[in-house]
Amino acid sequence: MGSHCLIRRILLFVLATSCFQTIGIPCLVPLSHAEEPVPLTLSSAVDLALKNNPLIRITLSGREIADAQLREARAGWFPLLQFSETFTRGNNPVYVFGSLLEQGQFGPQNFEISALNDPDPLSNFRTAFNLRQALFDQLQTYTRVTQARLGQQQADLQKAMVEQQVRFEVIRAYYGTLVAHAKKGVAEEAIKMAESDVKRTRDRFESGLVVQSDLLAAEVQLGEFRQQQIDAEGDVAIAYAALNTVLGLPVDTSQKVIGELGDKRFEMTPKEDLIRLALLHRPDYARSANSVQLNKEEVAGAKREYLPRVDLFGNYGLSGENLSSGSSDYTFGVSLTFNIFDAGRSARISKARAAESMAAAEQEHLANQIRLDVVRAYQQHVSARERLVVAGQLIDQATETHRIIQNRYREGLTTVTEVLRAQTALVRSRLNLVAARYDHYVSFAHVLLSAGGMTDIAPFLS
Repeated sequence: MGSHCLIRRILLFVLATSCFQTIGIPCLVPLSHAEEPVPLTLSSAVDLALKNNPLIRITLSGREIADAQLREARAGWFPLLQFSETFTRGNNPVYVFGSLLEQGQFGPQNFEISALNDPDPLSNFRTAFNLRQALFDQLQTYTRVTQARLGQQQADLQKAMVEQQVRFEVIRAYYGTLVAHAKKGVAEEAIKMAESDVKRTRDRFESGLVVQSDLLAAEVQLGEFRQQQIDAEGDVAIAYAALNTVLGLPVDTSQKVIGELGDKRFEMTPKEDLIRLALLHRPDYARSANSVQLNKEEVAGAKREYLPRVDLFGNYGLSGENLSSGSSDYTFGVSLTFNIFDAGRSARISKARAAESMAAAEQEHLANQIRLDVVRAYQQHVSARERLVVAGQLIDQATETHRIIQNRYREGLTTVTEVLRAQTALVRSRLNLVAARYDHYVSFAHVLLSAGGMTDIAPFLS
């Protein structure tokens, strides 16, 4: 009975699927099986990262915070209007006397000694509007507005710095997938080459031309190349996960990276010019200068506390025994406040000056670090470029050496050990060439990043 039910369910599923297709309802097929991933170029990868990377969203939120801080600072130039509704009840003589006056209900009977000393409890509803406007607030609002504008500039510089870093990370991850595929291809070619050698050695062993140790050595070599292939497949998966992370996508998102690690020559700027450009264009150095200016403004704001403060105030109110009745009154005036003695004022100035000095020292330290970053990146690129030239020469030599030894082995003029050694050298030279090309690309990107020039990826597209 159970098998009949299972068959019926299968038939119903097949019929339902056919009907859905007939009337135009698509079948539910997973996206990974229904669609091939869109080819991903370096340009599209950078655009995607600048849109989805969480670090970019963090900087955008930082700018929104800076904008809100500026609006908050500017609020000091506007009046403050408050509304209040207060209910009180009591028989305190002073309270009752004043409330009766506020309510406009004070009469001759309230001058009696008994009414003054022991009045009856009184309820008072007080509706009030209070206005306060700073006419001169020791320039504290001006200080806060100036600092908020500097905060906006810092947020913009932070965004520019993160964008350059994201471009660099995309280049490194994008070409990382290409180098992983290239290493996998080298491993697959090595396996084919080793399989051919194993077959040829086995045939010669069966013919009595070589000993069994030669066949075993060839098989061991094949096993090592297969292990390299396994590692290379794992490196491909890791490279794609790293790329998806930089792009702000789930690590298992299917991607199809296109491109190749070809020979490319980058135009290099002299090292001294790179240092000069870095101190002009690095967003983090500009932020440090901005921080020094912000602390200078903090010192100026602390000194401005020695100035007087002038405020305009006014209020309008209604007082009554209930909410529906009452007597109105108003007051307004101007107040001048001058702090003759403020023990904390000098401490605030000292603190602001210390913060300014610290910001200046941090800027100097950062300048030294930037010079070091540029020198390091420059020398690493020079080394990578020279290694690439050597790797290109070695692969030609390794290929020719392998061909000669293979021919000598077929003629019985050398041992299988030499053949295996030549194979290993050839595979190593191919892997070194791939790694050298990758280092050449990434080291140049690092030069641009260290000099504050990673504003686009044009050098990698030409």
